[in-house]
Amino acid sequence: MTDRPSATPPSTRRRPRRGGRRVLRIVLLVVAVLALAAGGAGWWAYSHLNGNIDSVDLDQAIGDNRPKKVVPGAQNILVLGSDSRDGANGELDHGDVSGARSDTAMLVHLPEGRSRATAVSIPRDTLISRPECRGGDGKTVPAADRVMFNSVYTLAGPACVVKTVEQLSGIRVDHFVEVDFAGFKGLVDALGGVTVTLDKPMTGAKGGLKLDAGTHRLNGTDSLRFVRTRYGYGDGSDLGRIGLQQQFMMAMLSEIKKQDALGNPARLYKLADAGTKSLTTDSELASLTALADFAQSMKGVDPDTMETIMLPVAYDKIDPNRVIVAQPQAGQLWEALRTDQKIPAEAKKSPATAKG
Repeated sequence: MTDRPSATPPSTRRRPRRGGRRVLRIVLLVVAVLALAAGGAGWWAYSHLNGNIDSVDLDQAIGDNRPKKVVPGAQNILVLGSDSRDGANGELDHGDVSGARSDTAMLVHLPEGRSRATAVSIPRDTLISRPECRGGDGKTVPAADRVMFNSVYTLAGPACVVKTVEQLSGIRVDHFVEVDFAGFKGLVDALGGVTVTLDKPMTGAKGGLKLDAGTHRLNGTDSLRFVRTRYGYGDGSDLGRIGLQQQFMMAMLSEIKKQDALGNPARLYKLADAGTKSLTTDSELASLTALADFAQSMKGVDPDTMETIMLPVAYDKIDPNRVIVAQPQAGQLWEALRTDQKIPAEAKKSPATAKG
């Protein structure tokens, strides 16, 4: 981020990076992996796929100081996008950058009855209060105020992100799912590519993908660039990128349906292998059996009707390159989800928005 300019008009301020930076690949991987798990496979395949999944015991990592569950039949899943540059991920994008970060976080709410879903994206640049956490090395990470939400994962790992979201929202997180760069690429390549159509050119600004207006067949690497494109398309903001991500998600789901991937055991296994290699979950979901059971419970949810909302945020008065949680909108949003009620229209409005 740059320092605050002395006289920068609001229209040229750098946009807040919406938590949906990698919304597409996360939602798609979660939906695909859960659906694929439900398809079944031989024991040898089951054992292999089961071994792909990493897990974290949230209860052990967080402890007992957590929000109470208000509606027993509802479920809340925190979905994280890992920007790790280790291993296969390092070959995909800026391999010289060390460490791991979570540039995307979405709290997906499944109401009682599970006939619909709501996904709340938390902008990565939101300044929040981080609770005291135990890091992956077992050491205590002290509480701190006015830290970037994006920094929590890097400093203390996914369990601390879960604890932070619970403190921020007052909502009990039932499960968490994390996916990474390599898994997204592998899933697209397992399909043989995905077809997208652009109504205007993508310029390739700042190392992004360059495409003419029209229809294109994208492989895994170019698909990753497509959903990450920011400066080369639309208004150059992360909010504009969301439109591309949503478009790609629908295109990929259409590709899976067209190929009848879920009805083809060989292709099903290939897709599930690619998806589970990128997957980390809480310990309760860390098996194909658990994922299949969870997928079965979600069979009434239509992805086309999933509502995506950005957590209402406002520009920070001290640093306009950061955002803070906007009240009372955010409080109204969290309360509606916590109690499984309809979200008020006002709670969906964010003072900090992209400008066309």
